[in-house]
Amino acid sequence: HRFQPQNPLCGAQPFSPREVGGEEEELRLSAHTLLLPTRGQLEARMMVTAFEMGLDNVTEDAISTMICAVEHHLKDVLTAVITRRKAYRLRDGHFPYAFGTDVTPRPYLKNSLSAFHGISECPPPSASLPACPPPQVSPDDAEQKAVHLLACSSDTLPAPLPPISMFDLLEALKVHRGVMPSHTMYALNMERVLAQLWHPSHEELEQDHIHRQRLAGKEGMLVS
Repeated sequence: HRFQPQNPLCGAQPFSPREVGGEEEELRLSAHTLLLPTRGQLEARMMVTAFEMGLDNVTEDAISTMICAVEHHLKDVLTAVITRRKAYRLRDGHFPYAFGTDVTPRPYLKNSLSAFHGISECPPPSASLPACPPPQVSPDDAEQKAVHLLACSSDTLPAPLPPISMFDLLEALKVHRGVMPSHTMYALNMERVLAQLWHPSHEELEQDHIHRQRLAGKEGMLVS
């Protein structure tokens, strides 16, 4: 009849708290950090996908190719958004450049288009295109072309645009459907964009205004 009290936690495993900023930051995805995935994060994601598809390993070349593909995909999305907001020029009829230039043509001048299309620039050498010598243009001809281009342009600068918003991204994805060829990814991203475009109703704004007035009144009474 002798009762001895026993601590029920004596048989439990010792608790070791995690260090702040350790594993939690490593487990955060790109949707939370708003940064491109690192090589390690991308490799881990590709390993999981390869295991689900019945593959054993992922090569280094595949990881490098995926990193390059992600960068080019984001570049295409940003290009589609910027081309809907700013004027630009085309090299060889396909490659856009000179985004947001202050020199804009006048559509009602006949010599305006000829001045803008008469600019010849040599593209930089790359691995796919052979290096071409830069065009030999004398200083007088270059100055004459610049003056002609400035004379055919508008005399007023365009107003500065607001920062890029979700409305710009939505419009760019609607116009440039080729940016996301996969219908599944296109539908998923459009749903995310539309979900970010939520705004409160008039009733919610009115209730928020009344709540702020009450808080201001309480703070005024406390101060007085």
